[in-house]
Amino acid sequence: MACRNHSGLTLLEILILLLVFAGLAALVYPVVVERLDDYRVEQAEADLEALSSALEKYKLDNHFYPTTQQGLQALVARPISGPTPKNWNPAGYLSRGVVPLDPWGQPYRYESREDGRYYEISTLGGDTEPGGEGVAADIKVSR
Repeated sequence: MACRNHSGLTLLEILILLLVFAGLAALVYPVVVERLDDYRVEQAEADLEALSSALEKYKLDNHFYPTTQQGLQALVARPISGPTPKNWNPAGYLSRGVVPLDPWGQPYRYESREDGRYYEISTLGGDTEPGGEGVAADIKVSR
C-alpha cells in the first residue's frame, strides 16, 4: 500500500477559509470605522483646546487675540499686518511650529470678534459642510 502525503490545502478548504475571513472582516469593519470616527472627533476637540491655549498665551503677551485676517497663522509667524503684536514670542505659540489641519484634512476656521477681545475656532466635521450631526457635526470653541 502506498502512503499518500498531503502537502497543501484543497481548493474547497481554501474557499472555506476565505469565507471565514470575509465573515470576520464584515463583522469587524463597522466597529473599526465607528472607532476611527470617534478618534477623529476626539482629535479635533484636543486640537481645538491646544489652539485655544495658544491663543490665550498670545493674548497674555499682546493684550488681544489675532485678527480674523491674521488668523491662526499668527501663532507660528509674527503678523506683519495691523495690529502688530509688540510682545510676540519669537518661539511662536504652538509646540510643533505649524497650525494643524483638522482630522478630515481641512484647515481649522478662526474668527476674531469685537476688536480681538473674543474669538471662535471651529471645524466643520466629517462632512466639511456647516451643521450636521454625529461625526459630521461642527465642533467649536469660543472665548
